[in-house]
Amino acid sequence: MENITKIEKKWRNKWEEENIYKFEFDDKKEKLYCLEMFSYPSGANLHMGHWWNYGVTDTWARLKRMQGYNVFHPMGFDAFGLPAENYAIKTGIHPKDSTNQNIKTMKKQLKNIGATYDWDYEINTSSPEYYKWTQWMFLKLYENNLAYKKEAPVNWCSSCNTVLANEQVINGECDRCQTTIERKEMSQWFFKITDYAEELLTSLDKLDWPDATKVLQRNWIGKSEGAFVNFKVDDYSFKVFTTRSDTLFGVTYCVLSPEHELALKITKPEYIEAVKKYQKEASIQSEIERTSTLKEKTGVFTGAYAINPVNNKKVPIYIADYVLSTYGTGAVMAVPAHDERDYEFAKKYNLDIIPVIESDTLPFMEDGKHINSEFLNGLNNIDAINKMNNYLKDNNLGEKTTNYRLRDWLVSRQRYWGSPIPIIYCETCGIVPVPEKDLPVVLPYDVEFTPDGESPLAKSDEFVNCKCPLCNKDAKREVDTLDTFVCSSWYFLRFLDANNNNEPFNKERINKIMPVDKYVGGIEHACMHLLYARFFTKALRDMGYLNFDEPFKSLVHQGIILGPDGEKMSKSRGNTVTPDPIVEKYGSDILRNYLMFGFNYIDGGPWTDDGITSINRFYKRVERLIDKHSQDKEIEKLEKVLHKTIKSVLEDLEEFQFNTSIARIMEYTNALSKYEEIPKYYLEQLLLLLAPFAPHITEELWSRLGNDFSIHNMNYPTYDASKVIENTFEIGVQVNGKLRASVNITDNISDEEIKEEVLKHENIIKYTKDKEIIKFIIVPKKIVSIVVK
Repeated sequence: MENITKIEKKWRNKWEEENIYKFEFDDKKEKLYCLEMFSYPSGANLHMGHWWNYGVTDTWARLKRMQGYNVFHPMGFDAFGLPAENYAIKTGIHPKDSTNQNIKTMKKQLKNIGATYDWDYEINTSSPEYYKWTQWMFLKLYENNLAYKKEAPVNWCSSCNTVLANEQVINGECDRCQTTIERKEMSQWFFKITDYAEELLTSLDKLDWPDATKVLQRNWIGKSEGAFVNFKVDDYSFKVFTTRSDTLFGVTYCVLSPEHELALKITKPEYIEAVKKYQKEASIQSEIERTSTLKEKTGVFTGAYAINPVNNKKVPIYIADYVLSTYGTGAVMAVPAHDERDYEFAKKYNLDIIPVIESDTLPFMEDGKHINSEFLNGLNNIDAINKMNNYLKDNNLGEKTTNYRLRDWLVSRQRYWGSPIPIIYCETCGIVPVPEKDLPVVLPYDVEFTPDGESPLAKSDEFVNCKCPLCNKDAKREVDTLDTFVCSSWYFLRFLDANNNNEPFNKERINKIMPVDKYVGGIEHACMHLLYARFFTKALRDMGYLNFDEPFKSLVHQGIILGPDGEKMSKSRGNTVTPDPIVEKYGSDILRNYLMFGFNYIDGGPWTDDGITSINRFYKRVERLIDKHSQDKEIEKLEKVLHKTIKSVLEDLEEFQFNTSIARIMEYTNALSKYEEIPKYYLEQLLLLLAPFAPHITEELWSRLGNDFSIHNMNYPTYDASKVIENTFEIGVQVNGKLRASVNITDNISDEEIKEEVLKHENIIKYTKDKEIIKFIIVPKKIVSIVVK
């Protein structure tokens, strides 16, 4: 198509003038909320990953709109975060300035995709109008005992100079800069996501999410059924959590985490120096490193002994870094005969190994008959666990309980470019939440944010110094900012009421349109954003602001478009692919279609532009077909092809199989090409099928056919089930008067096609090979007779 960029711009302007994609809340059509994980404006331009996510998902949204749904499809910007701050440190350009400029550029490029976004609902998480309500969310969680501050060991990135949540530590490294994480004790704010651990786990079952994502969340939440057991040591006692209370008679030592509050209290004087040294070494390791199955287990003896509560035997107490203070109780009982890790440790430090389950080899970790276990002898695992749990309860030695791997969400960050935490510290009144009427606590512009380990806001006296809202005495503001995942944990709610200045959202509006019907984004967010958003939704529900349980009913993960070298695209590798030159040459529709046709949406793959010209030729072919249209008449054979195509396309699009959908439409186009004159109806159906895939091109060709604006207000084609049923019958095939084969033939097939099918049959090939076919006679629906010599 000549002058494609001008044509695309013409139609985008027309769509904008006519408000064609404006969302109407009061529309009586069935609602459908389609949402992609919104963009982070860290770069000046859209990259191929943006097109992959936003352009392709827009095709699905367009389909649903043409199928009669009232589609809400908003777009905004996840604008706070480290990249903008790091860019400012490097260039001297303020994060606010660079972010706003990037948003301006990206918004223009997003419009060039030709997507169905209603920009009246745009949000920017770094604007005071947005983060005012992020701060409101914090206050509501605080009011409901779901936000608290405590001293805790945290993940510290010395490069980013900030604390990271456990979910942001990958293989012991910062997920942003790959610096090795250190452990530090700091006073931090947490959200009590653990209050919802059980519901977050069980309600996964009702979600239309990929199984792999559900598994990741289940493992991250990590539910374990077990028991607390009390061990005494001198004047102290500690609890251990175990899923195998039946093995208590096999306990030969106990282990405390290096951070355990009793670690130094119980350590004998002659062992203090060694324990302190070990604690220091453990403090510079991440939790991932400490618990790695590949790491050699190390520990140090405290000189103290605990009393095994079921047999009163003394067992030595060690300090070891593989035990974490953040999981369970920070203390474990060791049964080396039936645990591989405990077995290795016991062998290394020459500790007793007592089998309590009958076996020929150690360590033995399967079911079996109990031995050396007094009242449990002869029982299998399950019966022994139940009996031991009852014994512990009856004798006040422990209790049955449930434990979760999930930890509370650490939300404090020692960085500048984020939402201030709305808390004031008063020497008289203590911790005081900022009154709602004083929100937002505005992030000051003039701040020295070069990272040095101290929160940048602490350097701004104007920001820090304030009056206590309760007693009006001098007070100080919280200087940490919120984890930017807090901003994205509720943005899908704000979209629906983006311009509301009186509340974060109108309850009636939210309950009418939520939850999100189709959510699209990367699987890398499985244990962070997706989990946090679910927590926020459930917490707001319990506060009475929502009447639904889950934010995202159906979830799709797009694959990754890799660089031409098969590696993830990055500037440092020099393998990034910019979409702009392709758009300028071929238009945005061709790029959108190439991405959909050239790659499986769920899998992605290495970038290659070899097929772009093929897609361009296909649409030129469609354009030529439009010129061949004639007056309407029905062509029976085309009817069957059309309805089979519609059926296949609809089925494939529901599964986000865009590549096969386009292939089906190409087959229909091939069928049309066989005719010198094509009834207008069949060409209109072709354009309607293609409309979600190529919104600009089809709008142009629709108008050339003499149709009214807009093709995107038309209904998407539907199929007649009676026209996709294949009626088949069996027909015999004779060669020189002898029956040699039977072939299944479909109704309405031409004689030429029957001949083609017959001659492909292996038996017919056998009897006609190297022979001349003299006659080929077809008796309809009865027999085929072949004469050869």
